[in-house]
Amino acid sequence: MLTGWGALSQERLPGNVIAIDEVPHDWLLPQTAVVVHHGGAGTTGAGLRAGLPNIIVPFISDQPFWGEQVYKRGVGPWPIHHKQLSAEVLAEAITLAVTDRGMRVRAAALGRRIRAEDGVGNAVRLFQHYLY
Repeated sequence: MLTGWGALSQERLPGNVIAIDEVPHDWLLPQTAVVVHHGGAGTTGAGLRAGLPNIIVPFISDQPFWGEQVYKRGVGPWPIHHKQLSAEVLAEAITLAVTDRGMRVRAAALGRRIRAEDGVGNAVRLFQHYLY
């Protein structure tokens, strides 16, 4: 479990869960089958870039928006409201994400498109277009 700013401690977790403060998404995510996260823009982008289904459990700010976008594009199940989160609900979402072939194919295709995009170059071109 990547704790990020959550300040989770290993002492509060079961023995079969390992907590770490940080790890590069581009290294970790390709080693997984699905990404479960809060739905922040950066983590959502990293999960989609990896070409994986995303399960989003939003709790503040723009996170519900990103969860809905993931769902609308068919690259993840409907977001799980944090007050509805349980082991059973999460297990159901994970099962769907790893067994729904269409969802996995769409996520992989979106990941390829994102990785092929020249995001910095596009941003510079837009900036220059509106600047001059």
